[in-house]
Amino acid sequence: MKRILVVAALAGTIATPAATADISGQLSRPQAVERAALLARVTVSASEFKFVLSKKTARRGLVVFRVKNVGKVGHDFEIKGRKTRVLSPGQSATLRVTFLRKGHYPYKCTVPGHAAAGMKGVFTIT
Repeated sequence: MKRILVVAALAGTIATPAATADISGQLSRPQAVERAALLARVTVSASEFKFVLSKKTARRGLVVFRVKNVGKVGHDFEIKGRKTRVLSPGQSATLRVTFLRKGHYPYKCTVPGHAAAGMKGVFTIT
């Protein structure tokens, strides 16, 4: 009788991994939480002559910047060597940047004179 209980207990342990996909293909809780922690979304509004970010910090991993020009002249957004194209008034662009190290990363508008006029700042990775 003891052998049957031990075999049944081991079979249940082996058949149930810590994180699995359900029938619909969605990740179970442990992998979904881990993946969410590696992705941050930041909305960036560009106008004369400033940026307004929905968040100024994020954890290490992929950060998706959704940049929208709400001003009256063209602007772009540059961070960590990556940048959007110059956006005309009303246009939007998405910029995906992977941050592997903690630190402070400057961002700016590269249109001549815009950064000097205040279109710059620092984004922090924790």
